[in-house]
Amino acid sequence: MIAVETRMAARQELEPLPLLEGEQDDGNINKTLNDYVWRKPGKGFMALVLIGLMGTGWLTFCIAYTIGRGIGVWGNNIPVAWAFGIINFVWWIGIGHAGTLISAILLLFQQKWRTSINRFAEAMTLFAVMQAAIFPVLHTGRPWFAIYWLFPYPSTNQIWPQFKSPLMWDVFAVSTYFTTSLLFWYLGLIPDLASLRDSSTGRWQRRIYGIFSFGWRGSARHWQHYKIAYLLLAGLATPLVLSVHTIVSYDFAVSIVPGWHETIFPPYFVAGAVFSGFAMVLTLMIPARRFMKLTHVVTYRHLEAMCKIMLVTGSIVGYGYLMEHFLSWYSSDRYDFFQYATRRSILIGDQKDAFGDPYAPIFWLMVFCNFVLPQIFWFRWPRRNVYVMWFAAVLVNVGMWCERFIIVVDSLHKDFIPSAWAHYSPTWVDLSLLGGTMCFFGLLFLLFLKFLPAVAVSEVKELRHEIHKAHEEHKIPWQSQEIDTITETEAGETLA
Repeated sequence: MIAVETRMAARQELEPLPLLEGEQDDGNINKTLNDYVWRKPGKGFMALVLIGLMGTGWLTFCIAYTIGRGIGVWGNNIPVAWAFGIINFVWWIGIGHAGTLISAILLLFQQKWRTSINRFAEAMTLFAVMQAAIFPVLHTGRPWFAIYWLFPYPSTNQIWPQFKSPLMWDVFAVSTYFTTSLLFWYLGLIPDLASLRDSSTGRWQRRIYGIFSFGWRGSARHWQHYKIAYLLLAGLATPLVLSVHTIVSYDFAVSIVPGWHETIFPPYFVAGAVFSGFAMVLTLMIPARRFMKLTHVVTYRHLEAMCKIMLVTGSIVGYGYLMEHFLSWYSSDRYDFFQYATRRSILIGDQKDAFGDPYAPIFWLMVFCNFVLPQIFWFRWPRRNVYVMWFAAVLVNVGMWCERFIIVVDSLHKDFIPSAWAHYSPTWVDLSLLGGTMCFFGLLFLLFLKFLPAVAVSEVKELRHEIHKAHEEHKIPWQSQEIDTITETEAGETLA
């Protein structure tokens, strides 16, 4: 008997953790997942909203101040003409990558663990892209002229944007990405909006949710069109995961600046974007699942899967760092070799000026956060400890911002001509714009959590029915942790 129990425990350890915890039914899932929408907001929530409003107000002031006084209030100089504006743009675009990956690619690959976290990630994608769009517009200096002269409309002046520039490619790639992500997110919301409409008690709530649910009644015809449209949008969004940040990397890769002219940029920019995106999903989801009481649907299996993806993408990013420095040596390009020696601040040969670079600590912080730290996820205990996961995810976001800083500033402040070298430091306006976008992002996310279901209710219910059907058809082993309860027959089989 002891040997049988030991064997059962060992086999159970090899089984994946459950996607749903506890005995759930459709009514209970509806009640628990929509509960936060109808619940009166607590003091903590209102305090966070107040902080977000204050930060957003300060962001608005800084934007107005920048437009009124000009880009000279930023820390940009010559040769560092690109600085915080482009750093923050690339950082926010990267954060938005996880939403499309979780929603579209994992849907096409029929990965069930995406079900409880896809809406978190989709909302995060939209809000991150909104923050990213602020910086290129401000960076033009005169946004009203930029929109007028750069928008490709038929004009008698015959003035067209420079379509050979990757900056124009960014405009089309990011706008297409945002539009597709918005449609994909909204389409997935329609059944849950109808559920909120039917369960609401107030007249205005019923009307508002009714308008946005587009008359959804859950008929077979509705579900048929819904599934087809959902798959088509997933197929359309999948190439965007690769194309958007690849095009963003072309902003640097097509130039001749040492440290930018790298063929490895497209794949490792995409891996870094997915890396930072999953880190932000963990950063937001771990507190939300606790305070919104979603631990029964956002289980350790979801968190563990995201940690494994962070481990893989972090290793790819680390490989990219290694290959950058190797190729700078292998190319025999003295300027490129000097640039990467400067980043490391390690004296090699006669490159004496590479020693003591002021940005070297940022480079090594980047290496630690983006490559060394994620290696802890080879072990099980960090993947099952929410505090370790959350702390690591925050540091990954810090490390990915440092990566963009190193790429932009460190490559520009020491250019081809030593007489043109200059030091860059951000001003209070630079720091305020970065902090303000964080507050604006947080405010939008809090409002999303309050007025919309944070977890896709219809998809979770569909997943529950699939698990129970597979259980009844004996497609799930009896020792699997996916099973909520074990029948008497199965209990007898375990003892046999």
